[in-house]
Amino acid sequence: MNKTELIETIAQRTDLSKKDVQSVLDNFEDIAGDIVAKGKDTLTIPGFLKFEQTHRAARTGRNPQTGETIQVAAANAAKVSAGAKLKARAKSGK
Repeated sequence: MNKTELIETIAQRTDLSKKDVQSVLDNFEDIAGDIVAKGKDTLTIPGFLKFEQTHRAARTGRNPQTGETIQVAAANAAKVSAGAKLKARAKSGK
C-alpha cells in the first residue's frame, strides 16, 4: 500500500475528505521528522511504532569490490521500531 492508497482507505473508514486525511498525514510526517532530527526525544505510539534518532559510531569498513579497508564516519540515523501490538498482528496474520 502506498501513501495515496492509505489516504483513500482512511478517508473511506472515517468519512473524512481525502484532503483532510492528507493534511493530517503530511503534518504527522513533519512532526516525526522534526523529533527524529532533534535527537532528544522519541515519538512513541504505544504498542504500534517508535521513532527515534540513533547514533552510529565511526568504524572501519571494507569496499566489497576491491577489498580495500576504508573509514566510515560517525553518523546519525533514523530508527523505527515496531511495538508489541503491531508485532502480534503481523505474527497472527489478522
